[in-house]
Amino acid sequence: MKTGLTFYSGHGGCLTRLIVLSIAVMLGAWLLPGVEVSSFWAVLLTAVVISLLDNLVRPILIVVTLPVTAITLGLFLFVINAVILVMASAIVDGFDIGGFGSALLLSLVITVVNYLLELPNRYLQREDMPDKRRSDDDSDDDGFTPYEEIKD
Repeated sequence: MKTGLTFYSGHGGCLTRLIVLSIAVMLGAWLLPGVEVSSFWAVLLTAVVISLLDNLVRPILIVVTLPVTAITLGLFLFVINAVILVMASAIVDGFDIGGFGSALLLSLVITVVNYLLELPNRYLQREDMPDKRRSDDDSDDDGFTPYEEIKD
């Protein structure tokens, strides 16, 4: 695995995000009584709409609510995610959220699913990181770091 690549980057990263989001929405609909999805195509369309809203509306909401987000140490981002989900349920036929509480719980489910699917990447990236400790046989700089070495 190349350094810097994650589960979501590289070729097909957008498709991978949509698949993971679709799985998270289906899992949320299965687990939560207030979330209903009518069909597989509604799930895919919901994932596309949520992705678009995340890229277009979420940054504006984050800037507007920055003081509240800072005071709550970032927990208000779950509320922003829930607002995005409520907006998506208003746009997509076949994706219904019973209320704001259900949207907040679905936001948590989506976050947990993304975190769990990202865990193997974090482990693989840690293994791919080069060892930054200096070796004892490094004799070309006489013990100076690049900032201390003076060249004439």
